[in-house]
Amino acid sequence: MDKKELLELVKIGEGYTLEFKEGLNSSIGKDICAFANASGGKIILGVTDKKVVKGYKLSNTDRSKIQNIVRNMDPSFSVFIDVVNDLSLIYVPEGKDKPYSINGHFYLRQSASSQQLKRDEIRDFFQRENKIQFDKKANPDFDLKKDFDEHKFDSFVKKLNLSSDLPKTHILQNLNLLTNDKINNAGVLFFCHRISKFFMNSVIACVLYQSNSRANILDKKEFDADFVSNFDNALNFVLKNINTNIEIVGRKRVEKLEVSEEALREAIINAMVHRDYFSNGRIQIDVFSDKIEISNPGNLLFDEKDFGKVSIARNPILSDIAHRLGYVERIGSGIKRIKTLVKNVDFEFSSNWFRVIFLRPALQKTREKTREKTVEKILALIKKYPKITQEELAEKTGLSRRGVEWNIDKLKKKRKLRRVGPDKGGHWEVVEE
Repeated sequence: MDKKELLELVKIGEGYTLEFKEGLNSSIGKDICAFANASGGKIILGVTDKKVVKGYKLSNTDRSKIQNIVRNMDPSFSVFIDVVNDLSLIYVPEGKDKPYSINGHFYLRQSASSQQLKRDEIRDFFQRENKIQFDKKANPDFDLKKDFDEHKFDSFVKKLNLSSDLPKTHILQNLNLLTNDKINNAGVLFFCHRISKFFMNSVIACVLYQSNSRANILDKKEFDADFVSNFDNALNFVLKNINTNIEIVGRKRVEKLEVSEEALREAIINAMVHRDYFSNGRIQIDVFSDKIEISNPGNLLFDEKDFGKVSIARNPILSDIAHRLGYVERIGSGIKRIKTLVKNVDFEFSSNWFRVIFLRPALQKTREKTREKTVEKILALIKKYPKITQEELAEKTGLSRRGVEWNIDKLKKKRKLRRVGPDKGGHWEVVEE
């Protein structure tokens, strides 16, 4: 690797297979062990966490220290050391005799950090996954000329604040989206035109129900684009189908969703990142009158007692990209964040599925009574002020604009209200029975 290629790597930033260090420190063994237990990686010495190149040349004493560290790993290991101008580079291959430990501790690479795990957790992880990683697997069916969406790639590069001057293949390679010079499944998920062409199970199904049962479906959508578009569309589906409450903060009216948007974002991105892509099951988002269920195929990769405390990425490349895009605040913090943001939330898991259940705060009967009073208030206001606008109705009733639109649409369908004339200049008429 020459200086130019190394600096391009620095521009990409730390991640699943790349670590920056200003110099040789006590954590070097931990990071080497974590890379060996994952997919391998590179450690660049002489670069800060903020990508500032300061330079660091290894001395012979430093080289001896590194070789002693890897020889004393269990089992023994080896790395390759190189010096490029004023930077030093440690190449860590993927281990062939996993799991590895150092000083009796086991580490696994999780996005841009090395996480300590118990030996049984790492051993069970490799046994359950059979050492086959879905997102790293090269996809022979994907044609880089026909199937690659350049617009999505350009948007992706902008979101990561990468230079558009960097060659596409270098960006893909340095972000671990190429395997053996072919785009891998993670790359397909992000840059395909239509995801079902390659993975039928990756379509996200979203359903809105009339009540707390599956009896009557009000709306149903299946999102079949790329990873980012599917995430945005699934989140928007939920947001448009839940209520917004009005709270008075000081003298201001503040709209607040009945379920935290941040918590919903965490649950949906967790489902997409941590699902089992080898399963035929799909991610299903169900919006009932009393709850929201987000389900994805995939069992826990650790003991139930460690739920919310331990995080092992089933799809580490997806996890790394989601972190870089800002969808994941900190690797392994999703469950804790959801619990902090929402009080009424349950988690269910089995040998095949994981489910997050957000309980909607108001009981259905209470809602129906409230809606009846709201409808009466809207009709009374329209009778008194036939030319009243939806903004004015929202102000006088305390509803959001979305809530006013929903109630007016219901009244029109029940033929209790009709619009006379155009939107501008017309007026409302209440239909008397």
